[in-house]
Amino acid sequence: QVQVVESGGGLVQPGGSLRLSCAASGISGSIFSIYNMGWYRQAPGKQRELVATITNADSIVYADSVKGRFTISRDNAKITVYLQMNSLKPEDTAVYYCRAYLTAARVYWGQGTQVTVSS
Repeated sequence: QVQVVESGGGLVQPGGSLRLSCAASGISGSIFSIYNMGWYRQAPGKQRELVATITNADSIVYADSVKGRFTISRDNAKITVYLQMNSLKPEDTAVYYCRAYLTAARVYWGQGTQVTVSS
């Protein structure tokens, strides 16, 4: 059974940085490499939204709200995907979720990690 676990969230001041990690288990690095990975977030009272995705061919998409501030990357050997978040704003406060997608029947979500941007 594939599992993904997020880490790296926390409380940070506006303008600060955090790096989130999403580690997958239950699969090898070679299998992980064919998964499309993504970060999503959900703020209180709002719908879950896409933050950034990276395909198995390293094609990347960012939400307009994070372009130029966030960077998604993956390390297939470590079976991990990262989200580097710089210049954080209070509106970035949310629970951040990692998603692993292979097919419609092979979609896995993590439990989420809280990011709070506040002074």
